[in-house]
Amino acid sequence: MTAPAPPPPDLIEHPGNDNGRWQRVSLRSRVTLLAAICVAGAVALVSVGAFVTVRDSLYDQVDDNLVQRAHQAVSGPQVLVRGDLRSVPAAFYSATNLRISLLMADGSEFTGRGKGPPSGSAELAVARREIPRSLRTDERTGSRVVAIPAGPNAALVMSQSLEPTKSTLAQLSIVLVVIGGAGILLAAAAGTAVARTALRPIQRLTAATERVARTGELRPIPVGGDDELVRLTTRFNTMLGALAESQEQQRRLVADAGHELRTPLTSLRTNLELLMASDRPEYPTLSEEDRREMLGDVQAQITELSALVGDLVELAREDVPHAVHEPVELVDVVERALSRARRRTSGVEFDVRLQPWSMLGDATALERAVLNLLDNGAKWSPAGGTVRVRLESQDPGFAVLEVADSGPGIAPEDRPHVFERFYRSSDARTLRGSGLGLAIVKQVAERHGGSVRVGEATEGGALLSMYLPGGAEEIDSRSSEHQ
Repeated sequence: MTAPAPPPPDLIEHPGNDNGRWQRVSLRSRVTLLAAICVAGAVALVSVGAFVTVRDSLYDQVDDNLVQRAHQAVSGPQVLVRGDLRSVPAAFYSATNLRISLLMADGSEFTGRGKGPPSGSAELAVARREIPRSLRTDERTGSRVVAIPAGPNAALVMSQSLEPTKSTLAQLSIVLVVIGGAGILLAAAAGTAVARTALRPIQRLTAATERVARTGELRPIPVGGDDELVRLTTRFNTMLGALAESQEQQRRLVADAGHELRTPLTSLRTNLELLMASDRPEYPTLSEEDRREMLGDVQAQITELSALVGDLVELAREDVPHAVHEPVELVDVVERALSRARRRTSGVEFDVRLQPWSMLGDATALERAVLNLLDNGAKWSPAGGTVRVRLESQDPGFAVLEVADSGPGIAPEDRPHVFERFYRSSDARTLRGSGLGLAIVKQVAERHGGSVRVGEATEGGALLSMYLPGGAEEIDSRSSEHQ
C-alpha cells in the first residue's frame, strides 16, 4: 500500500509552534479576541496616562502648598516663626496636617507643639546656607519635607503627610481598573456581535459551497447591501452562474453530439450487418455493384464520424481557457489555411487580397478557424465558382477577415444560428459536415477578444466575417493579391 503524501512543510505543526492551534480557532473568536485585545491596550494606555497625570498633579499641589505655607510662616503678613516657635497656634498644625521645626546651623532644633518634622543633612545644609532650599520625600515617615532659610544660621523645616494623597491615588487606580475591565468586557461583547453580523455572509457562502459539493445544485445566494462581503457573495453567485452555464453547455453538447452520432452509427451498423449477412448461406447474396456501393457508404460514414470526432475534440480544446501570448502574423495564418483549402477543394477558385496584420494569439487555433471559413465557402460555391477572401483593417485596433462564397446564401431566419453548435439549416443537411465548423470559428474569435458576423455578399452568397484585434505593421511589402 502506498504511504500517504506528507503535508506541506508550512502546514506541519512543530513543537512550540502555536500557528496551527491559532488557525484552528474560529474566525468569530479571533475577531472577538482581537477587539478585546485592542480595547484592552487602549484602556491600559489611557489609564496609565491618566494615573500618571493625576499623580504628578497631586504631588505638585502638595509641594506648592507646602512651600507656600513655609514662606508664609517665615515672611508672611502674620509671621509664625518667633524664637522657639511657641507663638505658632495649635490650629495651624491640626488644620493643615503639618509639622514644623526650627533647625539651627549647629544642629540644634526647636519644635512647636507635638512631634517635629524629620530632618537630615539636606535641611542642615539649608540652615548653614549651603543650598537655598530643600524639598524631599521622607520614606520612613511617608511625608514631604521642605526646608527654607529662617534668619541667620537657621532654617524652617516643615513636613506634610502624603497618606491622603496616596489614598486618593489608590482609589483612582481602583476606579480605572474597574472601568477598564468593564470596557474590555463591553468590547468583547460588541466584537462578538459585530463578528456574528459581519460573518453571516461568509456563513451563507460556506453553507452554499457545502450544498454545491453535496448536491451539485448551483442555486445563487440571496444578497442585500453593498459592503465587501456582499460583493464577494455577488462574485460567488456570478461564479455559480458561470458553472451552471458551463454545465448546461456540456449537457447540450453531449446531447447534440449523441444525436449527430446516432445517424451515421445506425447507418454504419445497418450496412455492416447487411454485408455480414450476405456471406451467410441462408441470406441472399449481394451483387458486386451493391457490395461496392455499401462499402463506399461505410467508408463515407467512417470519414464523417472521424471528422465529427475531430471537431468535437477541437471544440473541447477551445473550451479550455488558457493564456495566449504568441505573436502571430495573420497573413501567414491565412496563407497556410489557403494552401490546405486548395488541396482539399477542386473546381473552386480563391480570390484573395490580404493586408498585413499582427496580433497576439494562438496560431494553430486561428489557422483552424480560417480553414473552417474557407471550407464553408468552398462547400457552398458551385463548380467553377469563386470564394472571395479579404483581410483588411476595419475599426481602430481591429481587422476583419471576410470570406464570401458564390452560393445561394443564407436565409435571414437562419443567420442568427449559423455559429451555434450542431446547427444546420434544412439546405445544409444534405451536404457533408458536422455543424461544428462555424461554432469553432466563433469560439476562436471570442477567445482572442474578437467577434463573428454573417451577412450577404455582393455575389449573392453568404458573407462570413471574423473581427480580430491587433495592429497593422508600419513597413510590410507582403500585401498582395493571390489568384
